[in-house]
Amino acid sequence: MNANDDLATSLQRNRISRRQVLWLLGASALSGCASSPVGGGSILVGMSEEEEKAVDQKVSPQQFSQDLGAVQDAQINQYLTEVGRRLDGKTHRPQMPYSYRVLNANYVNAYTFPGGAMGVTRGILVDLDNEAELAGLLGHELGHVNARHAAQRQGQAMVASVAATGINIIGSAAGFGGLTDIGTQLGASALLSSYSRDNEREADALGQEYMVRAGYPANGMVGLQQLLVDQEKASPGMLQTMFSTHPMSSERRDTARQMAEGKYAASNQRDTGRERFMDSTASLRRIKPTIEACQKGEVALSRKDFGKAEGSFRSALAATPRDYAANVLMAKCLSAQDKDAQALEYAQAATKIYPQEAQAQKMVGVLALAQKDPAKAYEHLDRYDRLIPGDAGVTFLKGVSLEGMGRKQDAANQYAAYLRRTQKGKAAEYAYSRLQGWGYVK
Repeated sequence: MNANDDLATSLQRNRISRRQVLWLLGASALSGCASSPVGGGSILVGMSEEEEKAVDQKVSPQQFSQDLGAVQDAQINQYLTEVGRRLDGKTHRPQMPYSYRVLNANYVNAYTFPGGAMGVTRGILVDLDNEAELAGLLGHELGHVNARHAAQRQGQAMVASVAATGINIIGSAAGFGGLTDIGTQLGASALLSSYSRDNEREADALGQEYMVRAGYPANGMVGLQQLLVDQEKASPGMLQTMFSTHPMSSERRDTARQMAEGKYAASNQRDTGRERFMDSTASLRRIKPTIEACQKGEVALSRKDFGKAEGSFRSALAATPRDYAANVLMAKCLSAQDKDAQALEYAQAATKIYPQEAQAQKMVGVLALAQKDPAKAYEHLDRYDRLIPGDAGVTFLKGVSLEGMGRKQDAANQYAAYLRRTQKGKAAEYAYSRLQGWGYVK
């Protein structure tokens, strides 16, 4: 078999494989009836329980990394897990592989994948007042899993978004100006958006039920929703993602209050767990000024007010120089202003602060390419690939890096691997042209 036949066979095999993967993840528009875990009635779903778990395994690592990974504080992550475990044992689906982590993201949100992998941003955790409010937050997310809301929507938008992310490239590395800002913030809003208001109401009701079953006062849910309503009025830009994934309203708060004062009234004599919450989250709350400065910077960055954004990130770094998120965000802000050499310094600092987290590794790789340093680019892109395999955009950029190093055969292997993932777009055109020019395809 010659090189042309080999590539063609490989691409054909990839198309079959990709269809099978999308089918596995529930993207093939298959549907069926199932019994609702929470009500016993019939619901139309597009994923089996095993497929829900497969989505978590496939998607959640990329998303958690997009949100800059779990905070580097074992005590806080363990605390969140303990509260989660107290709740998930009281749910309708205690057999699900629930997991919990506090994320370095500054925006105000929490989200859960259909198999129970949950992320809570540091941006919302530092604004909660007690453990009962935290239980309300986790309970609401558990409600989505137990009602199988993602399965009822078949997970199609989720899988499609993740598949698209893999073929993307950050920035204008290697002179690919037409490929800008590809593969950047996927965002939980893209993955887990479009819960209906009925879904949200059901998740609220289930969450309040679970927290009461677990020994918490029901008014913790009221406190949580009051906090969100108040913040939406004061700083709507900082809650944009939260309100995209979880539409809020005073009506939902009022419903939670009615339940707390009626059906669950006896529970409100229970301890809210404020002292335990404050002790367990003290290290994170100490850097709340840093988190708030990052929030302001990200809002300004989204509006392309780069001067204001840079000022906010500098304030964050002045308060906490070794904050991973602040260093990554400063690098993004500087790169957006074509200050790539300065951006590279902050991205490199981030990799030293948190070497196990992937996003800064990718950023160094992209910025190093822009600085015409393909060897450094390849080193960090390869680290990213080892931490989170499967990003087709990184495969392509590794090819660009290897080509820049004069390693044509290795570059060809990366370009062929990229084309096995996608045959569309400028990157695919470039990869194919290089393989064609080097004689691997006609």
